[in-house]
Amino acid sequence: MNSEPRYRFQRLDSAQARQARTTVEDVYRRSYIDAIASGDPFDSPEQFMHRFDNYTSAARDTGFSMIIAWVNGEPAGQTWGWVLEPNAAWWRNFQPDDATLNVGAFTHEDGTRTFALSEIMVCSEQTGRGLARALHDRLLSSRTERRATLLVEPDNLRAYRAYENWGWVRVGVTKPNWPNAPVLDVLLRELT
Repeated sequence: MNSEPRYRFQRLDSAQARQARTTVEDVYRRSYIDAIASGDPFDSPEQFMHRFDNYTSAARDTGFSMIIAWVNGEPAGQTWGWVLEPNAAWWRNFQPDDATLNVGAFTHEDGTRTFALSEIMVCSEQTGRGLARALHDRLLSSRTERRATLLVEPDNLRAYRAYENWGWVRVGVTKPNWPNAPVLDVLLRELT
């Protein structure tokens, strides 16, 4: 008998994601238990939800896509991202690893080039079952952009190893303009 859960996946656009705000916060609280408990202001549910509200703002609707995984009627995990528009803030503080990189050409966005994968989170009781990879693959499989980028905390070794195994490569660092944001590694993955 197979004891693995059967997940149902729901795709949402930014308007639908805003309507699922309570679910988003619930999954965050059940996924980032240790980070929230650390007391780091950046990881507080309030600051996280403030960032989520910005990501899904109707005024900023730029190809936002989200997937929520459900098991037995309960949310089990979620992932989302959006297409980077021209002059994307994503690249504002980018410092490449390769000093010879033409940063202007590398960070130039036209609204069709790069998908920014912002979050992958799995509720603690669902970890270790392949759900993060399933969310990742479902979100990226439908993308038409040429590449994807994500930010990861350098000391998040579990996530880092997973991203490397899934084909992501570090290209530099950045410090987002969010209050209390840490310096993050910038990873890239070709999609086509």
